Amino acid sequence: MFDLTFTVDAQDTTTPLTLAIDQLVIAGWTGRDTVARDKHIAELEEMGIARPASTPIYYRASARRLTQEDSIECTGGDSSGEVEFVLIGWQGRIFVGCGSDHTDRKVEAYSVTVSKQMCDKPIASTLWEFEDVIGHWDKMILRSYATIKGERVLYQEGTLDAMLPVADLIARGFDGGKFPDGCAMFGGTFAAKGGIRPADRFDFELEDPVLKRTIRHGYDVATLPVRG
Repeated sequence: MFDLTFTVDAQDTTTPLTLAIDQLVIAGWTGRDTVARDKHIAELEEMGIARPASTPIYYRASARRLTQEDSIECTGGDSSGEVEFVLIGWQGRIFVGCGSDHTDRKVEAYSVTVSKQMCDKPIASTLWEFEDVIGHWDKMILRSYATIKGERVLYQEGTLDAMLPVADLIARGFDGGKFPDGCAMFGGTFAAKGGIRPADRFDFELEDPVLKRTIRHGYDVATLPVRG
């Protein structure tokens, strides 16, 4: 267990909040379109990536992989980020944030579970109350930008109506259908425009077009050499 300090933006007020997080869950294959999901699974199988044991699937990683820093270090040049909404449970309440499931793609080819543990998981320092956004959840937008060789490009973009509803994600992944206190869960992502590729910097955001606000974060990626 370790502490992360956030700012809770509740429309008219902002409040600092330190949360003790003791588990990190990365939910995968969370799309609502089952036809598109199964097609993508087949494409990955052709690349040598094994079919998931279930859909959705819930990978566990060390909670200490979460970071609010503006840079991370990764071994080799085969990693990349992907924007996701993040749910955090605390005292029976759920907060919504935004993070990047930065993943080693080379390791992912032989074990998705191991790949989830290889890289830090950057997370923005701002949270929203889930109750404030549940009524227009499907309208919210995830977006990311990758800076590659000095050029910043739109990397991912999509609305949350493409993903399983939060209630379904929680019901399928947790006993009793209750989201536990101290749990941070990444909720899924969108395909990369132009394909998955590494970047020197990754910026990501969750936009609420109804309440006209955005959670943002970004980080540089330092590549450590592979010596054999």
